[in-house]
Amino acid sequence: IWTFAETYMLRRVVRQSKFRHVFGQAVRNDQCYDDIRVSRVTWDSSFCAVNPKFVAIIIEASGGGAFLVLPLTKTGRIDKVYPTVCGHTGPVLDIDWCPHNDLVIASGSEDCTVMVWQIPENGLETPLSEPVVVLEGHSKRVGIVSWHPTARNVLLSAGCDNQIIIWNVGTGQAMINLEDMHPDVIFSVSWSRNGSLLCTACKDKKVRVIDPRKKKVVTEKDKAHEGARPMRAIFLADGNIFTTGFSRMSERQLALWKSDNMDEPICVQEMDTSNGVLLPFYDPDTSVVYLCGKGDSSIRYFEITDEAPYVHYLSTFSTKEPQRGMGYMPKRGLDVNKCEIARFYKLHERKCEPIIMTVPRKSDLFQDDLYPDTAGPDPALEAEEWFSGKNGGPILISLKDGYVSTKNRDLKVVKTNVLETKPTTKAEHPPTVQKHTPVQPSAVSLNVCVCLL
Repeated sequence: IWTFAETYMLRRVVRQSKFRHVFGQAVRNDQCYDDIRVSRVTWDSSFCAVNPKFVAIIIEASGGGAFLVLPLTKTGRIDKVYPTVCGHTGPVLDIDWCPHNDLVIASGSEDCTVMVWQIPENGLETPLSEPVVVLEGHSKRVGIVSWHPTARNVLLSAGCDNQIIIWNVGTGQAMINLEDMHPDVIFSVSWSRNGSLLCTACKDKKVRVIDPRKKKVVTEKDKAHEGARPMRAIFLADGNIFTTGFSRMSERQLALWKSDNMDEPICVQEMDTSNGVLLPFYDPDTSVVYLCGKGDSSIRYFEITDEAPYVHYLSTFSTKEPQRGMGYMPKRGLDVNKCEIARFYKLHERKCEPIIMTVPRKSDLFQDDLYPDTAGPDPALEAEEWFSGKNGGPILISLKDGYVSTKNRDLKVVKTNVLETKPTTKAEHPPTVQKHTPVQPSAVSLNVCVCLL
């Protein structure tokens, strides 16, 4: 276990890294999104999701839950009557853009439902209250939604009923229900690079690696961080696991683990005594992880390598204002001509501020060492293939000529008579929602078949 003092001594020997001089810069005021009432709900999600077309932000809403979806070019002051996505009857807790369709976003809410939405190509002109499909199966609020990284139409949700449900959005069915694995609230869920495994952090202080299709805990670590405050755990591209949490003395920590043997960490570093939960954002192409603490006014970034101390501190970007949440742009949405390696969308109390991370280079040519081929928008598998046991890594694309968005097709919905379907097993259909709230009947009264093309 590496202490902060030992890592500091190692840092005194200058380590060669192309990311040593990465610097962050906030954009000008006129390039921010102003006059946004960011949600005040007490939940440790990022409240913001970004893709190459839109930025989505969970906002305060009376009489239900709502989030804004703004085209990236829609900067400046946002009018109070700007249309929202407003179909939930309780506050929205988490949102996630589909990695295979830039017009499709999922949301989880206190109303116990997950909803999947189709955003018009040019953004919203009127409020959107009709989801393409409503996924009902949780009995308490849904705090986490996460799309499968490589399989089309596969969506995960985790609720305060301590359950994880994996849905086939193409049929509107709950295909996998992991209901007896977590005795307490699930703080985070992360897919592995090819989506064959899950990594979860739970309030019982355990980090678990789960094979969801076998419904089996592959390995677990008790007291990965001994403090009582929330942990986060994410898979890295090499299969290792990166965690953030708190020590018994309430110091914030980060740690690195081998997923096949979590008895001892590869390394542990203690950082500071702030009480904000550290949200990790990871770039698998560069092995750089960015830590954004809720309530902090800084972003710390580290490079992960196979040399001690394994997690190498790079730098800190600091501002004066604390962050309420943070969005992270996929690599294909960055400006490669400006050597931009990351872009964050920092939520203040009343605005969203883009922050650009850049590697200084003198040449204007494409920097192929900064931009190895990255995950593109095409899925490697169909939902049925993944549920039947197949795996597939991400389909990579080159960013040499910049990413050019292709036209996204609409979700096509075909409704079938639910009375004609055969009885299903418990795994396919979890218990109906006890705390039921009325939803648009057109979305839920029939078994829905959705095709995400």
